[in-house]
Amino acid sequence: MLWKILLGSMLLLPVMIVQATVGAAPRTATATFAGGCFWCMEPPFEKLDGVKEVISGYTGGNTVNPTYQEVSSHKTGHVEAVEVIYDPAKVTYEKLLEVFWRQIDPTDDGGQFVDRGSSYRSAIFYHNSEEKRLAQASQKKLQKSGRFDKAIVTAIRPAAPFYRAEDYHQDYYKKNPVRYKFYRFNSGRDRYLTRVWGKEKDNYAGSAEGKYMKPSQKELKSKLTALQYKVTQEEGTEPAFNNEYWNNKKEGIYVDIASAEPLFSSLDKYDSRTGWPSFTRPLEAGNVVEKEDRSWFMVRTEVKSKHGDSHLGHVFKDGPKPTGLRYCINSASLRFIPKEDLEKEGYGQYAKLFEK
Repeated sequence: MLWKILLGSMLLLPVMIVQATVGAAPRTATATFAGGCFWCMEPPFEKLDGVKEVISGYTGGNTVNPTYQEVSSHKTGHVEAVEVIYDPAKVTYEKLLEVFWRQIDPTDDGGQFVDRGSSYRSAIFYHNSEEKRLAQASQKKLQKSGRFDKAIVTAIRPAAPFYRAEDYHQDYYKKNPVRYKFYRFNSGRDRYLTRVWGKEKDNYAGSAEGKYMKPSQKELKSKLTALQYKVTQEEGTEPAFNNEYWNNKKEGIYVDIASAEPLFSSLDKYDSRTGWPSFTRPLEAGNVVEKEDRSWFMVRTEVKSKHGDSHLGHVFKDGPKPTGLRYCINSASLRFIPKEDLEKEGYGQYAKLFEK
């Protein structure tokens, strides 16, 4: 009998492994982008927390296992591209799209910068319907931003077989840093990106300082409601007891409506009976700036966001313990992100605050 029990257990083991695996969330996902010379497309993605690997290669063509010489002849239909292997729990596809747009000239249909020809055209290769939807939405948003005078021509195409490029192309910027920097500077890429994006060109390249930036005035007027614009940009004040979050009791965090930088947590929110959202302290003190305000014939302390430079409200010294402070904030300056959406929205590091 014992051998039958052991045999039965062994037969069940593969089934148990399969059952444990089916339905598990994927640990990695793949995104594919073409932005001209793939040497220049690797570094921005590799700097992101959550990106496992970036591979240079060729895709979108009609031959198998093409070589660099064949692709650069512009006769195979392939483009130089990068395959980004990433952890969706740490970095979102939307974030990858934001990085992508900040590396290219999306209005150029003849190549990218000094590299001309069809193999250097920009494109987003989507792997599923959700990636397609997000790519199209981000492209539309960029076109409406007014940042470019010409139409955006970057293609959005279904993913095709991806062929890894020759080894000497992989991590070229690390293996040949002097040649890479010389090429990149002389290609005109950096000058163009600086002209179009300014300091925002490194906005999503992995540093906390560069992650949150104030949009252009044209973007702000397009993105914000009239009240949100008046409050954040013109230091206005919304009506008490008649605003979105004064009585919000859900768990989550509040971010700047313009720059998306995290500002406050529901864990520090309390009912001050003033009719505005009130907090005892910021979630990220470094994202909140205080300055003297002498308007309305009184001296107060104004609160602004550091990176977005949005007017948020004021801070007073009549709050409860433990800080004794009351950060009285306009709902119009904030966007609330429920705790269940933190990972999806790119704020997964704060999810642990709400674990019971």
